[in-house]
Amino acid sequence: MITIDGNHVYTELAELVDPTHTALILVDLQRDFIEPSGLFGELGIDLSMYERTRPRLSELLAAARSSDALVVHLQNTALPGRMSDSPAQIRFNLRMHEEARKDGPPLQYTVPGTRGHEFVDEFAPLPGELVVAKYRSSGFWGTNLELLLRSNGIETVVVGGCTTEGCIESTARDAMFNDHYVVIPEDAVGSDDPEQHDASMLLMRHRFDLATAAEISAVWTGTSTKEPRGQA
Repeated sequence: MITIDGNHVYTELAELVDPTHTALILVDLQRDFIEPSGLFGELGIDLSMYERTRPRLSELLAAARSSDALVVHLQNTALPGRMSDSPAQIRFNLRMHEEARKDGPPLQYTVPGTRGHEFVDEFAPLPGELVVAKYRSSGFWGTNLELLLRSNGIETVVVGGCTTEGCIESTARDAMFNDHYVVIPEDAVGSDDPEQHDASMLLMRHRFDLATAAEISAVWTGTSTKEPRGQA
């Protein structure tokens, strides 16, 4: 910890992710996004990065559950009939996976009541864990996420899941704007577009603290106090 103009600032990983003031935010670990049988998988979109990140996320979740860290599941949601989609949001969706759509309509995914809206089995919330429905990329936009974090005394958020350049980065930026420390588990975020993933990681590396899922888990299980590699 350092002190700047009377402000005490966490700088070491053990301080940043102390489970007494940290939430693990799992972003959009739903069938439509990361399962081969989901919408994106059926379109032939490359999900191989998620195959690598899922075991690390599972270990991170287990470590959070074994400690005092708060667990929050973000659940991307799109209402039937595009009732939650403005024209601007539809235009945004038209830009996603244009080649896979083959000039078809804008993608519609994670609709409540469909299997694609469900969390994949290994990330299903336990009773008492918080679930926040979101209708935009950021978990903070139009949701009660900040109220829940503030009510539980959360100073730091660890943001993992998908998609790196979309919902992860959007949620991380809004967390920072809401005065939370942000730690990105660099090997537990993924994308279906490696180039966009790499570009986003380049940006986030200069804005947030980065650590591996194992390093964060070790703090939560009391076996390590390594320093983060990003900037506080």
